[in-house]
Amino acid sequence: MIQVIGHRGAAAYEPENTLRSFRRALEIGVHAVELDVHLSKDGRVVVIHDPTVDRTTNGHGYVRDLSFEDLSKLDAGMGERIPLLEEVIDLVKDKAILQIELKGEGTEEPVLRILEEKGFLDRVVLTSFFHNRVKKAKELKPLIKTGVLFVGRPLDPIHIVRVAKADAIHINYLTVDKELVEEIHRAGIKVTVWNVDEPRNIDRMIDFGVDAIGSNKPDIVLSCLKAKKMTSN
Repeated sequence: MIQVIGHRGAAAYEPENTLRSFRRALEIGVHAVELDVHLSKDGRVVVIHDPTVDRTTNGHGYVRDLSFEDLSKLDAGMGERIPLLEEVIDLVKDKAILQIELKGEGTEEPVLRILEEKGFLDRVVLTSFFHNRVKKAKELKPLIKTGVLFVGRPLDPIHIVRVAKADAIHINYLTVDKELVEEIHRAGIKVTVWNVDEPRNIDRMIDFGVDAIGSNKPDIVLSCLKAKKMTSN
């Protein structure tokens, strides 16, 4: 079964990386919710994509220079605020898997500590474009699921996954073809593609046999999967 991942919740419909967006994704029926984390000035794990608050809130400045109290006063869209990782875990609970991208430097250990405290280590996938962060997380908690993120198409993706001690490759759909998916699968590695929003591209990824599809419009992915299933019966 191909998993459907709500990118930053349901980012096409709600303010990204907010509890409102995550609720919408859960209502749509995603298998996993994707989010991004940074550390605030006082070391809290906050859910936000950019290193600054400028694009996604009515504030200004670097996340790392603002306390959580300061961050919590900002409007992240439609009156939503920047949530803590703990709040998202409490919202998701047993409804979906969490896919957490380690955006900020030094997020590995605080994230793992929170996951352990919440009893959520077995319901999470940690990812990063900084593959050393994925490797460190795996070394600290060997049983946790991890994935390495790519924008382009590396010459030897399997080697990179192995060196990072990861379980999956998370790659931009534009560089994926059936041959790549089959090559990675032969190595026992899972393939997640991001972020696919158009039906024709979603259908191609389904045909390629990927393991998971991340999307800003997860409802469209679910519709495509349903249509494919109906035509194959």
